[in-house]
Amino acid sequence: MKRIKIEKKIVDYRVSTAESSDIPDTAETVESKAVESPESKVVRMHERLERPGTLRGSTYKIKTPISEHAMYITINDIVLNPGTEFEKYRPYEIFINSKNLDHYQWIVALTRVMSSVFRKGGDVAFLVEELKAVFDPKGGYWQPGGIFMPSIIAELGYVVEKHLQSIGIIPLEKLDEHQKKLVEEKRQEFENRNRQQDVFDQGSFPVGAQLCGHCNAVAMVMMDGCLTCLDCGYSKCS
Repeated sequence: MKRIKIEKKIVDYRVSTAESSDIPDTAETVESKAVESPESKVVRMHERLERPGTLRGSTYKIKTPISEHAMYITINDIVLNPGTEFEKYRPYEIFINSKNLDHYQWIVALTRVMSSVFRKGGDVAFLVEELKAVFDPKGGYWQPGGIFMPSIIAELGYVVEKHLQSIGIIPLEKLDEHQKKLVEEKRQEFENRNRQQDVFDQGSFPVGAQLCGHCNAVAMVMMDGCLTCLDCGYSKCS
């Protein structure tokens, strides 16, 4: 508390309370009110936040064609400010389990680093792009649905992205009604001219479609002199 030196004789006094409306706010009262405001009591993610006994978790399964064993990815979330208007879910830790011991060392290292980034707080969405940008020098693989995965790490990035979207950290990218209508019209027009099946997607996209660099689906077709994706609507001319 700041000390005030009294240089004159005291002739009167009164007690200042929070309900006093006729007393102007000083710097100290304004500061105390700010401390007591609801926003100031909001708990945010930081590395010193103690882990609770129970965390909500989601488990995702990855089955790649280059390995006979599946990988199970578990991401546990911590609930911040439960029961309030500021309630949020934030990732706290990640675990990867697999019977394939060939990947054991890098799995342990990667999960420890990612868990540390989660607990650090701040914007963790950058992990998604960093993971999705990893390419395997031996080549990637195709997943069901015609989605090309450049590496196992890249597919892990898609899993993390899906989880962050489910808890509201990354917004979902959805086509509006106009875009959906345009993509559907282009799809029908192209399929009417080429009534063949796509080898990767069992008929969802026409044969001859190219890989879309935006969504990794084999759905890029030449429409009106421009390559257009029939899955996400991306166009190289736009």
